Amino acid sequence: MKRYTTVIFDLDGTLLDTLQDLTNSVNYALKQYGYPLHTLEEVRYMVGNGVRVLMERAVPTGLSPQEFENVFACFKEHYDIHCNDLTHPYEGIPELLHTLKTRGFHLAIVSNKVDTAVKTLRALYFDDTISVAIGEKEGIRRKPAPDTAITALQELGVSAGDAVYVGDSDVDIQTAANAGMDCISVSWGFRDTAFLQSHGASRIIDHPSQLIEILCKMSPDSETES
Repeated sequence: MKRYTTVIFDLDGTLLDTLQDLTNSVNYALKQYGYPLHTLEEVRYMVGNGVRVLMERAVPTGLSPQEFENVFACFKEHYDIHCNDLTHPYEGIPELLHTLKTRGFHLAIVSNKVDTAVKTLRALYFDDTISVAIGEKEGIRRKPAPDTAITALQELGVSAGDAVYVGDSDVDIQTAANAGMDCISVSWGFRDTAFLQSHGASRIIDHPSQLIEILCKMSPDSETES
């Protein structure tokens, strides 16, 4: 297997289970304007392309641009306050990141969540393991465009050929391909194995410990440990 020095992670559905907080904020905004609410499972398949697209999928069809902007602003205001009410790392993620960091891997987050929220959550949960975190902001195209992933590689000082992208969605598979990176998909997030396979996933894991097994066999320190 190819040797990597760097792992870039998606955030929502890969490192953090953010679905309940996202659903709560979506439904709060919809309720304020009398629109139909959505279940957790419905919101699961709306996320992945940024919060604006999430709300475009959540609101009823036929809204005027101003009506949409009103409900979108309501969502953002609520989520800014409540983005960490129920959010938590998936089982095995802290151990995974600690092991990779100890083995000398460079680690980063690339997400379609708003950049300020990505940086806040990195500091809250991964400050001792992940040094670079990039989200959606003006002037840079969001995933699946390669821009944010390439920016992360530049900040880490590594090339795409030395890195693997780890994510839970079709957007992540496309992002990795567009950035010239290999991809490992995870089934514990917002998309299941069948969905990932149907969207071109070449390698799928079911638990963070499997990523340790895969990557640490060829870790930067592996040669010195043998």
